[in-house]
Amino acid sequence: MNKIALVTGGSRGLGKDMAISLAKKNIDIILTYHSNQTDAEDVVAAIEANGQKAVALKFDVADIKSFGTFLEQVSAVLQSKWQTSTFDFLINNAGIGATIPIADMTEEVFDNFVNIHFKGVYFLTQKALSMMNDGGGIVFISSGTTRVTIPGYSIYSSLKSAVETFTKVVAKEYGNRGIRSNIVAPGPIETDFNDAAIRNNPQMKGFLASQTALGRVGSADDIGSVVAFLCTEDSKWINGQKIEVSGGFFL
Repeated sequence: MNKIALVTGGSRGLGKDMAISLAKKNIDIILTYHSNQTDAEDVVAAIEANGQKAVALKFDVADIKSFGTFLEQVSAVLQSKWQTSTFDFLINNAGIGATIPIADMTEEVFDNFVNIHFKGVYFLTQKALSMMNDGGGIVFISSGTTRVTIPGYSIYSSLKSAVETFTKVVAKEYGNRGIRSNIVAPGPIETDFNDAAIRNNPQMKGFLASQTALGRVGSADDIGSVVAFLCTEDSKWINGQKIEVSGGFFL
């Protein structure tokens, strides 16, 4: 039986490429979407066209009270589609972006970012671990902005730093089950993240490319393959690590 990965935010952008890249490694996929079911079903169709199984489920990582119901849905599709009650990999990818100076931050926006980027990640991981097979793995998506200071990213970068610490604790606490826990930290990527800030600003894109050793900004398919690698036997001795995938940004 193929291994199974749960990918949050798998309907577009980086998450879409992660799901497709994992499927190319013969890993079946449960992907989540927040609002665009059509895009999610398109990803499912693309994965199934290549011979893997896939399912899309609606999920709001900011709504922590809904996690019990969501994981009941995960359990139901595991039984109906795979005749099992467990899965192997969790990819904590879902997130939002915004460039907000400290002076403009509101408590409402702050709390929403906390729920999506740390509290939701923490409690989804906690609950999902009881449904994961020994020998599986978790990949957390962080950001190069925990290493390089970017104005307007005070809350986003701080929460990603919290996730990086959490990742290492997960590696320590669940290593006795053979469950590995690692971080992938993308550098500047040209997607629709943060209102497509890089794609819509040629001047910013040019500057970021000039500060990258490989001379360009990243694209979604630069990231998915690394996430997929961390879910294979080739990475069996990588644990508790942060891998920055940035092309050599601000070296």
